[in-house]
Amino acid sequence: MKRNYRLLILVLVVWALVIWAVLPNNPGIHIGNFDRTMKTQLGLDLRGGMSVLLQVDLPEGTAVTSQELADAKQILLSRSNALGVSEVNFQTSGTNRILGEFPGLTDTSQVIASLKQVGQLAFIPMGSTQLQAGTKVNVDYSDITARNAAAATTGTPAATAAASATPAATTATPAATATPTAGTTDTTAAAADVKTYKALLTGTALSSVNVEVSSLGAYNVAFTMDADNAKVFGDYTSKHVGDYLSIVLDNVVIESPQVNSAITEGKGIIEGKFTADSANQLAIQLRYGALPVPLKVVQTEAVGATLGQDSINKSILAGIIGLSMVMVLMIYFYRLPGLIADLALVMYTMTSFALFKVIPVTLTLPGIAGFVLSIGVAVDANILIFERMKEEMRAGRAIRQAIDLGWTRAWPSIRDSNISTLITCFILFIFGSQFGATVVMGFSLTLAIGVLVSLFTAIVATRTFLHLVLDNLKSAEHPRWFAK
Repeated sequence: MKRNYRLLILVLVVWALVIWAVLPNNPGIHIGNFDRTMKTQLGLDLRGGMSVLLQVDLPEGTAVTSQELADAKQILLSRSNALGVSEVNFQTSGTNRILGEFPGLTDTSQVIASLKQVGQLAFIPMGSTQLQAGTKVNVDYSDITARNAAAATTGTPAATAAASATPAATTATPAATATPTAGTTDTTAAAADVKTYKALLTGTALSSVNVEVSSLGAYNVAFTMDADNAKVFGDYTSKHVGDYLSIVLDNVVIESPQVNSAITEGKGIIEGKFTADSANQLAIQLRYGALPVPLKVVQTEAVGATLGQDSINKSILAGIIGLSMVMVLMIYFYRLPGLIADLALVMYTMTSFALFKVIPVTLTLPGIAGFVLSIGVAVDANILIFERMKEEMRAGRAIRQAIDLGWTRAWPSIRDSNISTLITCFILFIFGSQFGATVVMGFSLTLAIGVLVSLFTAIVATRTFLHLVLDNLKSAEHPRWFAK
């Protein structure tokens, strides 16, 4: 009994967290770098929006590495965030394609323009001024052009002119919370507010950029540059210790580190309050100011929001009908145990939906279908337990023994069937990720989550409820409360 009460406390705690997660006005989770708004994310077919299929634009037979494709996907994701679509999703498809999905966005020209940004990386001296991330600027490359011309004429770099490099031995405080602001309605005034700065270096001088972890566990971005630009950068850092050097991508500041010491060997570290993800993102932006491989748009598709809302309404109706029919049939066949199973089934449904919001899972129509299907999987475990329980009761076992023996003897079947379903979900998910079939991925993911949650409700919740309710009852005194 003590064990049952401990399990009951666990179930009630889980249920309380689940109810909190599914509340419509939930404030979300904001702990350190972990940030979840707890909003239900809907896919293209439910919310409306557009999808764009991009393909590597290289001569046939040219090899593209998986790392180049992954880096291109990350850069596209960073660029697309400026569109204000928080649920934007990019996935690699095969060996040379990337599929982008933009829920809630239907302006094709805006999306394609963002994906085809030039990707010009520059480093501009700021003196004692530190620009915040997201600040828009104009970049003047005239000094770099003059340096290149001088180098072509004399064959040696001009140390006083601009070169291609990146900050070294600097301390960067990432302004992760700053975001680009929308332009004003007065475009002339807005253009006048954008200041112009001369570039010291561009991103082409970097020979390598990597993420490193210090002895204290802090994430840093380390880089090296070629010999010619190392001299230019060394001369600059020697004369400007304590000044700021902004890193600019497509005329938008992404970082403004401070020069802490002279760097004369072309090797440096950008330090700051980086997480693993933010350090890797900055490394990719430095490594590939432009896309590592050229891409072309081969297909665009728009989905209307009206069709999506109609699909949501019909999916909710189908889910309610399916859940209600299962609950009614469980009560009809198993009476009181069936009612207890229905309680666990309600808990299962709410827990699955809460996980969809926490992870978060982007719900599509096939994803909802997988969720509804998992309701049948969840109740299947209860049916197996109840049937074994009935057999034990017919053999003269007490209810407490019948519950334990019924669960123990039904467990191998429950385990094997759920493992088989999880294996199938894994295969479907891998297939969908390889070929860009996001509908298949959504179906397999929601079904797999449902299977795992059903195991918890069957193993812990249903069994605990059965013991607490039925242990003190005698089936002979209440025959109508139990199935025959």
